Amino acid sequence: MLKLSGESLMGDQSYGISPERLSQYAADVKAAVNAGVEVAIVIGGGNIFRGMSGVAQGFDRVQGDYMGMLATLINSMSLQGELEKQGLKTELLSGLAIEPICKAMSRRRAKEAMAEGRVVIIGGGSGNPFFTTDTASALRAVEIEADAILKGTRVDGIYTADPEKDPTATKYGELTFQEALSKRLKVMDLTAFALCEENNLPIYVFDMNKPGNLLKVVSGEAVGTEVHG
Repeated sequence: MLKLSGESLMGDQSYGISPERLSQYAADVKAAVNAGVEVAIVIGGGNIFRGMSGVAQGFDRVQGDYMGMLATLINSMSLQGELEKQGLKTELLSGLAIEPICKAMSRRRAKEAMAEGRVVIIGGGSGNPFFTTDTASALRAVEIEADAILKGTRVDGIYTADPEKDPTATKYGELTFQEALSKRLKVMDLTAFALCEENNLPIYVFDMNKPGNLLKVVSGEAVGTEVHG
């Protein structure tokens, strides 16, 4: 299960979707698929609309969260289009069924599509307000019996502090779930983190913005930080 943030799609822009970044991500997913890996993807919507930001601006929380779910579908559709442009077969599913764009997410539908060699993109979050796309990715990963969650970020792993703010921050090679909790490291939100720990689902945090890193991760190279039981 590949988890991408919506903000990552902005590239060097301050809003929206960067065609260059979209193309790079699709090429990296294609390389992983060509290596024989079954891939499912959950992507956030923060480059378009984030529910909690909407609340701060006066939106109703439930309404804002549904707006954020629709933003994830816009990102999912853009990634689907680029993947198919690069020759991959895809299946777009969603916690919110919106015909004719996508079908409702179901475990059986997702697993069948992956078995057929399709990249499964799951938009619409969990389909419920009050849950993040981190939690949605953990939920979907457990549903489809994924081997791991690969969290693609703009940093190359988990550090003792924010490496963009603290030059003395050092990188962890691996951590247990309990170590990450005790050190108060923000790997994923607590609901997602608890779901991963309960189901012994490892989380691998790596730099998705460096071309070729996804293939290195699925090939077993140590280019990020692994959180495990």
